[in-house]
Order: sequence, then C-alpha cells, then structure tokens
Amino acid sequence: MTTGNQSLSAAARRQSKGNPRVGASVLGRLQEVIGGKTPWVAWGLALGYAVALLVTSRNIGYSRDESFYFDAAGRYFEWVKLLFKNHESALSRGIIDSHFATNHEHPPLMKLLFGLSHDMLYDQYKWFSQPGISYRFPAMLMAAAGVAVLVLWGTRAISPAAGIVVGLSFALLPRVFHHAHLACFDVPVACMCLSSAYLWSRALESGKLRWSLALGLVYGLTLATKHNAWLLPPAFFLHGVCVKSGTFIRSGWLKRLRLLMPAVSLLVLGPLVLFALWPWLWFETRERLTYWVQFHLKHEYYNMEFLGFTYWKPPMPRSYALVMTLATVPLTTLILFLIGGFCGTRDVISTLIARVSAHFKDDSQSKNASDVLLWAICLVIFYSPWLSTDTPIFGGTKHWFSAYPFLCLFAARGFETIRQSLHGALRGRPVANGPWATAACAALVLLPGLVTVKDMGPWGLSAYMPIVGGAPGAATLGLNRTFWGYTTIALAPELNARAPARVFLHDMTYSAWAMHERDGVWNKSLYATNSVVDSDLALYHYEPHMGRVEYQTWAAYGTSTPSAVGTYEGVPVIWMYDRRGR
Repeated sequence: MTTGNQSLSAAARRQSKGNPRVGASVLGRLQEVIGGKTPWVAWGLALGYAVALLVTSRNIGYSRDESFYFDAAGRYFEWVKLLFKNHESALSRGIIDSHFATNHEHPPLMKLLFGLSHDMLYDQYKWFSQPGISYRFPAMLMAAAGVAVLVLWGTRAISPAAGIVVGLSFALLPRVFHHAHLACFDVPVACMCLSSAYLWSRALESGKLRWSLALGLVYGLTLATKHNAWLLPPAFFLHGVCVKSGTFIRSGWLKRLRLLMPAVSLLVLGPLVLFALWPWLWFETRERLTYWVQFHLKHEYYNMEFLGFTYWKPPMPRSYALVMTLATVPLTTLILFLIGGFCGTRDVISTLIARVSAHFKDDSQSKNASDVLLWAICLVIFYSPWLSTDTPIFGGTKHWFSAYPFLCLFAARGFETIRQSLHGALRGRPVANGPWATAACAALVLLPGLVTVKDMGPWGLSAYMPIVGGAPGAATLGLNRTFWGYTTIALAPELNARAPARVFLHDMTYSAWAMHERDGVWNKSLYATNSVVDSDLALYHYEPHMGRVEYQTWAAYGTSTPSAVGTYEGVPVIWMYDRRGR
C-alpha cells in the first residue's frame, strides 16, 4: 500500500498515462500549471487574504486585550527609537525595565511589530487613516503568511488543488477570520507554530543545514510570539524518533550529527533569538523566565459560559474544546478532516507494518507518511491542555488555534481522496475532462465558512455553525455570546445620535474607547466613564456572570427597557440604556 503524497501524485500520474483523455484534460493541465507555480499561487492567496482582512477590519471593534497591547506596543517601540538615538542610555536596566515592564507576561515580537507598523505606516507615511488599524496590520500579515505556508505544504504533501483548499479552509474558519483582524497573538502564534512544523519537516527530511538554521530562527520568533511555542519541541522529538530512529541507530556519526541538526538548532538558536528580542530578559534572566513560565502554568481564572453554566474555577469541563470546535468549525471541514484522518492513519499504519516486516532496516518507506504523522502529533499536542480540568477556558476557541492548521491539512487530505474517487468514477465521461468536479468538492469545503464570515460583521465571537443551530441555537444551549467588550462598535450609530453624553463602559477599557475615538468612530462629545451613576448612557454586553451590572443600571436609570439592542441572527448581544428616556 502506498502512502502520503506519493500515493496521491503517483495515482494521478498513472491515470494520466493510462487514459489520454484524462491526461489531456483541462483539469490535468490546470493542476500542472498550479503545481509548477505554487509559490506564486500561495503568496497570491496570502495577498488576497490580507486585503480581505483590511477591508473588513473597520467593522470589528477593539477588544480589551488589544487595548493592553496598544499601550505596550507604544512603550516598546519608544525604546527601539531610543536605541538608535542613544544606545548607551537605552541599554541601561532602568530604561529597559521602564519600557518593557508593561505586559511583560507576554513575549515582545508582535508588540514590537504593532509599534513599528503604527510609527511607520500611520505616524510617518500616513498609509493608514485610522491608528488602530495600523496597530492591527502586522497580525493580518502573519495570518496571510500562514495561509501561504499551508498552500505550500498542502501542495507538496498532497496535491496542488488540496494546497489551495487547505489554505482557504484555514482562512475562512469563522473564529480564525475574526481573530486574524486583532492586534493580538493567537492567530500569529498559530501561523508561527505551523511554519516551525513545516521547517522541521523539511530539515529532518533533507538533512541540509539551511533548513535547520531556518527552523531555529523561526522557532525563536515563535517563542517570541506566545507561550504556545513550548509545546512544539516534545511534538517534534516524538516525530523524529518515530521516523528516523532506525536510520540514527544504523548510521555513522556524521549521519547522526546531520539528523541531530534540527533538534540542536531548535534548542540552541531558538532560545537565543528569544533572548535577543526580549530585553526584559537581559536582567535577572532566570527569575524572569521562571515568572513567565509560572504565570501561564498557573494562570488566573476568568468566567466563561458553557452549556448554560458559568465556569470560573476548576474543575473545568474536559468536553469544552471538543464541543466548541464542533460548534464553530464548518461541518464540511470536520467531515473531510475525519476522512483525511482515516486515510492518513491507514497510511501510517501500513508504513509501520512495512517497517516491522523489514526489521526496521529501512526508514525510506516512512518518508511519505512522515508529514501525516507530524500533523497528527501537532494536532493532538495543541489540544492536549484541555484534557486537564485545571486548564482555563476563558479565551474560548482562540487558545487552541495552533491546532487548526493541522486540522485543515487533514481536511485537505480528505478532500483529495474524494476528488480522486470522483474523478475515477467519472472517467471516460465528458464531464471528467473539466475542472468542475474539483471545483464542486472545493465549494463544499469553502462555502460554509465563506458565507459565515461574509455575514458575521462585528459579531465574530457570536458566530456558530448550523450543527448547533447557529447563534440562536448556541444561545439556547447556553454557549458564550461575547467577551472582551469589542461589540460596542455595533452601537456606534445609536451612541453618536445621542451625543453629547457620558457613556458608562461595560467590559470595555478606556484605551479601547480612546482608540475608537482616535479612529473617528465616536462623536467627540461622547465621554467615557466607569460610573453608572454618573452616566447618561450605559452599555451592557451579555454575559451571565455580569448580570449584576445590568441590575445596577436598572436601579440607577429607573428603567429596565433598553433604548437600543445589537443583535446577531436575532440574538441580543449588546444593549444600551438611556437615562434621558430617548
């Protein structure tokens, strides 16, 4: 039994040789052209995705987390500018600590990029008319780069058509699409983890120094993005043992050193890159690294609604990640993931049987199943924290975004299996000579996500799939509707129509409000306040554990009737009260 991309591409070649009509088909030529120009296709799709994110970014409000990163980005980049003006002063501990103490629980890479983008593209060159979007732009570029890497890997491991499908499948995951707009770390670290895995695969397979060095550099950047990167070394080492242990045992020392190069680069160059990029670690390094690790291993708990119950302390539900994946990922993608997972598991098992039969004397048979095994290990390891009842669930789906690229790669594997089966069933018929079958299969994967992201506007975290009944069904089931206060922008017209007024901000920071004000979203005669009693207008974002805030508003305003309600698919998400009775 053949395995991996060899089984797919070889089968396609055999069909072409055995059937001239198929070999001369439009589809065959299209696949050949795309396959020969994969980098152009990959980066073309990436560019299109970045443009789509930019076009839709103004509709998405700034979240609480973004507001913290805006402030940190400004402080970090001030230090960078000082470094070029007066490096002796900039390198002193007092100056470094004063700039990097802000949000020091997270590594600096994305915040440095946010600050660079704002300074260059807004302050200096005026490429952006809104300062908030200039902060967000680097995260959008990271998301676009992740799409490109998926296209490249999918094309290389499966087929050109599957490469396109995997890139777009990830891009159109509704929660990923929403978070890809934000000046946050979750989509960027998912794309960086994907890139590290791709480079690990190339370095291990080729044995070339340049791939190992690229791996170390990119893994260092991944470490400097978010702590999700900690999960990668165990995944990579398990994969390396599974696919290269026989070769390592039988080989001489030179070959063994070449096999060890990726791991050495990962463990040596990666941390060095992190250290170089994070000045906060330059003093009391051991203590500060310990703080960073402990902060995330013993993270504080926040409230999150799940199936009608608000969880705020352990034990957390083990079913959370599984149920939320089912509820927020298009069903067609999940079905194709199961098909691809079955086929991939079959390939890996057949390879293992072949190796056992050969008494582990030849690792070459495992080469084609190597990527599939790596995808499976990464997928499992990024979901694994939610097997523990101590893992917080406050972030919703964003905390396991790093698993989604690998889920989509398996879905692309399933797509290719169906495409080949359909192509074989239609062989000899006129319709077999057109690309319609591939396009139809791709539409099944991409259309549900495309329809959802097209219509969800500012309500990204309220979007759920039809399997749970969409947003109304999710509300009935007691799944979380929103958090972070980002949906305030949905009521901007109602707020502006009631200016001048003092607005009580619920679940929204002053910094996020101020960024919207700088963007020109609010009327300048609207003033934010943290006091319900001293306000004219009061906002309320629906979260069950915050019901007391609404009761306080009723008592202060003397009414329980909102003046405006923001809804998604008929489900109330945010509403506003007006003390003046308008």
